[in-house]
Amino acid sequence: MATVALPLFPLGAVLFPGGRVSLRVFEQRYLDLVARCSRSGEGFGICLIAAGEEVGEPAVPAGVGTEAVIVDFAQTDDGLLAITVEGRRRFRVAACGAQDDGLVVADVEWLPETPPQPPHAEHALLAVLLARILDKAGEEHSGVGKRELADAAWIGWRLAEWLPLENDERQALLELDDPHARLQALVERLPDFQAE
Repeated sequence: MATVALPLFPLGAVLFPGGRVSLRVFEQRYLDLVARCSRSGEGFGICLIAAGEEVGEPAVPAGVGTEAVIVDFAQTDDGLLAITVEGRRRFRVAACGAQDDGLVVADVEWLPETPPQPPHAEHALLAVLLARILDKAGEEHSGVGKRELADAAWIGWRLAEWLPLENDERQALLELDDPHARLQALVERLPDFQAE
C-alpha cells in the first residue's frame, strides 16, 4: 500500500471517525501545524500516546490513529488557542520520526472504510442504548437520525466514545476493521457497566 506523510498530534485520548474533540494549543510546533492546516484545509493525525507525554519531548504514537480536520477555533480565557477537530479516516502508522521542531510526522496508510450496514440482530440493543445516551446528553445530539442509528460502524464509534472505557480499550476498538466485531466487543463489556 502507498503511504502518505501526515503530521501527528499525539494525545492522551482516542479520536474516532465522526467524533469531535477540543484541543488547547500552546506549543509552537502545534501552533504552526494548526496555521498550516487552516491555510491548506488539510488535516493532521491524532494518535493515542503509546509512550511519552503530550507536552515536551515528542511522544511515541500508537500504531493506528484518525485523521482530524479543524472545524472550529476559539480563544480561551487564558489567551490560548482552542480548536475543535472532527475525526475522518483511520490510518495505520508505517513509520514515524520527529522534525527539528519536535513535530512528529508519520508515513501512514489509509485504512479501508466500510460502507454503511445495519447491525446484526444480536447487536440491535446497542442502537437503542446509544439513542438513550444521546437523548440524555442534550440538545447538541438531538439531530441524530434513524440513518445513523442503523449503521453498525457509527453505533460502534459513538458507543466507544460514550461508554466509560479505558483508553487502551478505546484504542483496541479503533483498530478493529470489522464494525460487527466492534459491536460484539462492546456487547461483551455491557455487564461491567450495570449497577450492582
